[in-house]
Amino acid sequence: MTIVVLKPGFFSTIQDAGRIGQQQYGVIVSGAMDQLSYEIANTLLNQSGTAAIEMTLVGPTLRFEVDTVIACTGADFSPLLNDAPCPMWQPVTVKAGSVLKCQAAKQGARGYIAFKHGIQVPEVLGSRSTYLRAQIGGFKGRALQKGDQLPIKLHSEVPRKYSANYKSLLSFSNSVTIRIAVGTEWYSFTENSKQTLTSIPYTVTKDADRMGYRLESHSALERVVKEDLISEAVTFGTIQVPPNGQPIILMADRQTTGGYPKIAQVIKADLPKLAQLQPMSTIHFEIVSLEEAQKIYLQQQQQLAFMKTALSRKE
Repeated sequence: MTIVVLKPGFFSTIQDAGRIGQQQYGVIVSGAMDQLSYEIANTLLNQSGTAAIEMTLVGPTLRFEVDTVIACTGADFSPLLNDAPCPMWQPVTVKAGSVLKCQAAKQGARGYIAFKHGIQVPEVLGSRSTYLRAQIGGFKGRALQKGDQLPIKLHSEVPRKYSANYKSLLSFSNSVTIRIAVGTEWYSFTENSKQTLTSIPYTVTKDADRMGYRLESHSALERVVKEDLISEAVTFGTIQVPPNGQPIILMADRQTTGGYPKIAQVIKADLPKLAQLQPMSTIHFEIVSLEEAQKIYLQQQQQLAFMKTALSRKE
């Protein structure tokens, strides 16, 4: 009982909530870039933490060899099921022999296809997420390729018709404000650089992937003190500044430690918005306090919890 990959799309991988608790051994977390869209996809199927397909910019074409139920969330990839529009943000019954075609993203960068009971690839260190550089997890530790056969379980029960109201939680714009908290080396940068970070737009370059986004602007960031730093722990959303003065934002597949100065940290609530940026998108940074960041995240999680409760009542 499998799904056959007819076309892999631009860059499609199997991801779940991530490989938690292994960073002290140098093993990165990975997991879905847009955790909110991923969680909502699973919530629509009344499950959590299962392995799904994360697609990037251009989606895959899949043939189903078994009856199942799916949910498509994230960026709008205009999915077609047997050449008819396939609704997003709701459970959809798929019969054996059906073909799902996901096209180029209209806006946003990443989408998710969740399957009832998840994709049944083996767990590695407690997760099914693909870690490309170590070639572990997912399907053979790599991005999907034509002809891959992904194991899933039969599920023939027809779900009720309901959908997720996601618009208050997610953004798929290519021009966004990203809120940040000051980093551990913030005070080592010049006053002009601190002002520059939050007063000018930054462009996401073509050098942007699951490991990190390189940004460009017309002004380089400079430090007052330029001594070498000892490598320290980094995380999803850490903003480092290499010698050229143009920031790098670390993403889901970031390394576990880094030696570049950390000027700021993207707040957790804005990571899904960040994950949906295409190359050449525009970012404006806004500084918030740690207390504000915690309040914003709590409000977001309360909205998500309310959605989960509402959807569970419709099962």
